[in-house]
Amino acid sequence: MGTAVILTREHFSVAEGGSLAPGTLLETAPCGAESGVPMASLSRALRVAATCPRRSRTRGLGLRALTGQAGPAAEKSVPYRRTLKDPQGPSTVARGPSQPLPSTAHVVVIGGGSLGCQTLYHLAKLGVSGAVLLERERLTSGTTWHTAGLLWQLRPSDVEVELLAHTRRVVSHDLEEETGLHTGWIQNGGLFIASNRQRLDEYKRLMSLGKAYGVESHVLSPAETKALYPLMNVDDLYGTLYVPHDGTMDPAGTCTALTRAAAARGAQVIENCPVTGIRVRTDDFGVRRVTAVETEHGSIQTPCVVNCAGVWASSVGRMAGVKVPLVAMHHAYVVTERIEGIQNMPNVRDHDASVYLRLQGDALSVGGYETNPIFWEEVSDKFAFGLFDLDWDVFTQHIEGAINRVPVLEKTGVKSTVCGPGVEQGGEATCEVWGMAQTSRLLSALRGRESFTPDHKPLMGEAPELRGFFLGCGFNSAGMMLGGGCGQELAHWIVHGRPEKDMYSYDIRRFHHLLTDHRRWIRERSHESYAKNYSVVFPHDEPLAGRNMRTDPLHEELLARGCVFQERQGWERPGWFTPKGTAPVLRYDYYGAYGNRMHEDHAYGRLLGDEYTFDFPPHHDVIKKECLACRGAAAVFNMSYFGKFYLVGLDARKAADWLFSADVSRPPGSTVYTCMLNHRGGTESDLTVSRLAPGPQASALAPAFEGDGYYLAVGGAVAQHNWSHISTVLQDQKFRCQLIDSSEDLGLISIQGPASRAILQEVLDADLSNEAFPFSTHRLVRAAGHLVRAMRLSFVGELGWELHVPKPACVPVYRAVMAAGTKHGLVNAGYRAIDSLSIEKGYRHWHADLRPDDSPLEAGLAFTCKLKSAVPFLGREALEKQRAEGLRRRLVCFTVDEKVPMFGLEAIWRNGQVVGHVRRADFGFAVDKTLAYGYIRDPSGQSVSLDFVKSGDYALERMGVAYPARAHLKSPFDPDNKRVKGIY
Repeated sequence: MGTAVILTREHFSVAEGGSLAPGTLLETAPCGAESGVPMASLSRALRVAATCPRRSRTRGLGLRALTGQAGPAAEKSVPYRRTLKDPQGPSTVARGPSQPLPSTAHVVVIGGGSLGCQTLYHLAKLGVSGAVLLERERLTSGTTWHTAGLLWQLRPSDVEVELLAHTRRVVSHDLEEETGLHTGWIQNGGLFIASNRQRLDEYKRLMSLGKAYGVESHVLSPAETKALYPLMNVDDLYGTLYVPHDGTMDPAGTCTALTRAAAARGAQVIENCPVTGIRVRTDDFGVRRVTAVETEHGSIQTPCVVNCAGVWASSVGRMAGVKVPLVAMHHAYVVTERIEGIQNMPNVRDHDASVYLRLQGDALSVGGYETNPIFWEEVSDKFAFGLFDLDWDVFTQHIEGAINRVPVLEKTGVKSTVCGPGVEQGGEATCEVWGMAQTSRLLSALRGRESFTPDHKPLMGEAPELRGFFLGCGFNSAGMMLGGGCGQELAHWIVHGRPEKDMYSYDIRRFHHLLTDHRRWIRERSHESYAKNYSVVFPHDEPLAGRNMRTDPLHEELLARGCVFQERQGWERPGWFTPKGTAPVLRYDYYGAYGNRMHEDHAYGRLLGDEYTFDFPPHHDVIKKECLACRGAAAVFNMSYFGKFYLVGLDARKAADWLFSADVSRPPGSTVYTCMLNHRGGTESDLTVSRLAPGPQASALAPAFEGDGYYLAVGGAVAQHNWSHISTVLQDQKFRCQLIDSSEDLGLISIQGPASRAILQEVLDADLSNEAFPFSTHRLVRAAGHLVRAMRLSFVGELGWELHVPKPACVPVYRAVMAAGTKHGLVNAGYRAIDSLSIEKGYRHWHADLRPDDSPLEAGLAFTCKLKSAVPFLGREALEKQRAEGLRRRLVCFTVDEKVPMFGLEAIWRNGQVVGHVRRADFGFAVDKTLAYGYIRDPSGQSVSLDFVKSGDYALERMGVAYPARAHLKSPFDPDNKRVKGIY
């Protein structure tokens, strides 16, 4: 006979995190043993695992039938009642919506999980009274209800630290003050485990960053860790990072408080109302816009929809013709029996064991991330409050890691009796009442599903395919802890057109449109993002998944010359050049999972492994040679992955005046470095804009057009962001012009250095003298017989030219340049050299030291703004206000005499006070120093004057150690800009 397991309502405590409460019992009916069986230990579970029959991964995806008698229970209002008693998951009884649908709404949020509720709450706080949330089942019924609810305040991202701080403030203070409801927030602290030096170095970096944001943290020795957490095994530890104000959230309690607070401000929450379609219209300019949401119970007219549907977000996206690049995977954790002495212990993340231990009253929840997660191939739209059976082969590694870290778990029991395959097959079986059998059934009660994205970052913002359709999904198991900050930013995005913070890393527009529906790329990259969720975040790591998706014409040529490639938005771009042969990127091996054979030893893997350090890598001197060759002779850079757009048409000049902060309406043949801003005055991009002469004949180097025309060159990693920003502005302003993408049709070869003129004079059929070809100009010339567009520009602070080359001509032009450069010492160089050379010269990198929440005035780029003219441009009013009120922060260059590597996130100290953190850092080989750029503030709240910058005594804190630093108002390398003018 079989056995079924019953979890009753009283075994759950909303206040403890929306999962099993302390001392949870799984009550059983007989199965070859009495119901009151002895407790099963996890150690016995591991021993039995090898012989216990496995359940199929492909069967039993819904809830299993539960029978037996539950004991008397005190009634509690929790969202899990139907989950535990209804074998079909969602109710089979037809139900209508929880309240009538309004005919119209300002905003409709789809999905009642963490992000949906947080977005609704923050929309209501911004004064959007006509906001409606539609939930197909009940609040939290998707992935939110079974989340662990952990909140860790420190992450290797300054923006995420800010987002987490807001979430913590909302759940620990704001909601209870507004509603009188306790959200279930428990502040028991967090403990990160380091079992190797690199991991401890990473934690020290987090500690230094935390000082810039007032997050208390402490690096503890093994002995100090043992004193804090007596049950922990510390024999194999290098140390730990303790953050006393971390904690745990309850999903049900938090979402209940959020929706009550939103409703008090006029928002509506409608449950049991599945969305069946998104109505769209195309306006007179050919732009697709949202007009309504259709449901099983009627439609709501609305100009704005927010897709917060979690693992169902792709399905909702398809209703609107929007691509949502995420995949669904199983994710599990287990809950132990009572553990004596565990009360009040901090939550634990043992990253190297890929396991977390969440305090659950007087028990622990144990979970983690494995290299072989199970994909949820067919996401059912009927799945609510549902769970999967656990695959023990997948989960055993987490139990082993947990037992190693907290040895008492080896003897911690799980009280249950389970019939392995007998229940599933419907036949009689003799039940194993010990070990694995009980544990596996407990696990099956706690296996849920989450959505994961190709870069392990959420998907947010307005979809480029459809105006008025916003995303708030793909949170990679972090929806609860990022929900407050992201909900606030998404609300600002909807109401004001832009978020307040830099959300580029989360913006759906970061992904190139060629990738967002590419199944192999999405699947491989999402798998790797899951598998490496707990990996050390090294500054120069590169993905192994989804590689060789987009290659330029020089790819094979450079590979043969030792190029070690980086990946950016599918493009393979040169990183650096190894003298030790070729290093091709191999097919993704899924780290040996799913029957794939793992690549045991290959050149690219070895070189990438050398990057896994917070010290200088072994190839530091190779990059040094590339940089010094550029400073002393010349270097050639393949920048073909750059975005290359044409802005042409009758209103192109009006559009250019409005879009670009600098005056780009100069005569044809001129090239201008400029920024594009948002209405807050933040910098959406920096780029070069070249004025074109109109012509009736199209060519590979210019389209045919009437009116005005401009050629735009933008960083390849952010090309889609630039395209989307420009398109949105053109649509909003109704400019009559075209934006044409020629990124795939043109290559870009840049030759930089003192010898660049002599080299190119042998290749080009043009006079390259200062008089004939001044800086910041462009013209069509022939290179080795091929027509190209040459631009005299520099991104490294040297005399140099860019050659924009039609795709078929890239290889012959490159070979001609290399042949001419042989006697001049020309070398190949990659983006690692660009990073060093550009920071040495003080040139900005967008999304490093220049972001959408940084203004050009703060970043020292006032020269890119036409404020002395009367020409209006996007963001001008914000800049004028900022200039009048004074700058509250300012970007400053620092040098450190001691030769120590820095990468960003280091704390900036001034006169004994933390005044900011480093955004970008690298080693400058010409000045032979570490350089760092960061924004500093005056702790008194006053504006940051140049005198304030000059008068301070500075230090940069790296991994807990402060290094004396010198502040510079100008670049320490060639501050008079002589070299770009050819003056050496």
